[in-house]
Amino acid sequence: MDSEDGRRVLDPAQDGAALKALTHPLRLTLLGLLRQHGPATASELAARTGESSASTSYHLRVLAKYAFVTEAEHRDSRERRWKSVHDITSVSNEAMHRSPGGSMILSVLRRRQVEHLQQSLDRHEADLESGRLDQEWQEPSGVSDSMPRLTPESLAELWEVLRAKTDELIARDAGDPRAEQVVLFTAGLPLAPDPMVGQGCADASAGPDATDAGAPDAPAAGDVS
Repeated sequence: MDSEDGRRVLDPAQDGAALKALTHPLRLTLLGLLRQHGPATASELAARTGESSASTSYHLRVLAKYAFVTEAEHRDSRERRWKSVHDITSVSNEAMHRSPGGSMILSVLRRRQVEHLQQSLDRHEADLESGRLDQEWQEPSGVSDSMPRLTPESLAELWEVLRAKTDELIARDAGDPRAEQVVLFTAGLPLAPDPMVGQGCADASAGPDATDAGAPDAPAAGDVS
């Protein structure tokens, strides 16, 4: 299912094969690179990932089979360029948990997002250190691990508010030459009470410092980016 905002919503009942195709780590990496940097050839993506052109070409064809990527405009007849069809791929958590094998696929995709967060943090720090990123970005950037107490309805509302505000700011900054690509992550992961609490044991799950280095979290629930 496609939507007008560049988001593709996958239904596990109808798109099971497409979801399984996304669990391959290289395919997710290739899709992410096309979304982040725009159209590229298999050879260009091979150079970025350290894979062979044959490997990236094969996995791009798999992504094309399931309509995640398509051929882009060619600069000359000797090259085959690819582009992402959508900006964001989303799934319904409820539908995934109802689907056979859906919980496992969802777990794989979420863990890949965590890996992306680590890679993005490493690159952000290197870009600031090297001067590739202006120091004015130092203060507003950051990661938050606050732990509020919310109802299911409030958490769902929070996602909607964050999405709406993000869309508003993207539209506002669309023509500003100072705008840079920002990697946004937000996790809303409710935790059940720890059975060890109250039995003389420390609550290890409540250990985060709730540090907020100046940047609000941003919506990514159910999204594969």
